[in-house]
Amino acid sequence: MKRILWPLVGLVILIATVAQVRAMMRSGAQTPAPSQQRAMSRVPRISAEGRVVAYPGAEVIVGSDAAGIVERIVVEEKTHVKKGELLAVLRADDTRAAIAQARSRVGEADADIRLYEAEAARMKSLFTQDIGSKEAWQKSERDLEAARARRGSADAEVVRLAATLEKTRVVAPIDGVVIARNVHPGEHIAIGDALVTIADLSKVRIEAEVDEFDSARVALGNEVKVMAEGFDGKSWRGVVEEIPDAVVSRRIKPQDPSKPIDTRVLLVKVALAEATPLKLGQRVEVEVGSH
Repeated sequence: MKRILWPLVGLVILIATVAQVRAMMRSGAQTPAPSQQRAMSRVPRISAEGRVVAYPGAEVIVGSDAAGIVERIVVEEKTHVKKGELLAVLRADDTRAAIAQARSRVGEADADIRLYEAEAARMKSLFTQDIGSKEAWQKSERDLEAARARRGSADAEVVRLAATLEKTRVVAPIDGVVIARNVHPGEHIAIGDALVTIADLSKVRIEAEVDEFDSARVALGNEVKVMAEGFDGKSWRGVVEEIPDAVVSRRIKPQDPSKPIDTRVLLVKVALAEATPLKLGQRVEVEVGSH
């Protein structure tokens, strides 16, 4: 009897041991080790190149609404200016002379009006006394209306010329710093020619060119690491604040020659989370991570 019992007990123990080992193996496969968990939690960061740019409306190329010769440029590069502050003046001698002439015609028209008002009143009085004719009275009234019309035309010309004169004074449209000056006194400019460029350097961000194949991995609020040449070991924090709805052609030539230059990119806007010494237009490298 014992010869049969002991082999059965051994078989039961063997089966129980095998079942326990298999259960442990399944448990180990479902629960990775801590080092494996850290590796799995790491999400590859997206690398891209970009530039420091101004926010919309924070960089303005100031042109001229009038053609003429530059008489004065009252700012230099790096000059801080306030909105409405004078930047340049165009020569306007002819316009000032035309304004003086138009004002003279206004004065002449005023004199004629006074004369014809008196004449019209006298002709009306003579007509009511049956001394003068109705035709003479009506003619004096027409002369008065014509004088008033000439006065209105001359006055409108003064207003028009004054507006033209005002265009020869170019003023700053925003608060900021002059980052470029394109003309010098004595130069002739046409309407729309750029005179200076002004930027509000307190309103800058990064425009990163993210490869279109990585576009699905970028989300609003992603943390961003910003780096630039010349600042070895230094980086700055940023956050993805704007993602466009379309991809465009690459604007920055890749520094890595292995990267294709004809790849389309997503111009991701990154808000800087801290002050930086970076300059407007400076080339940077960014690493976009998870939120």
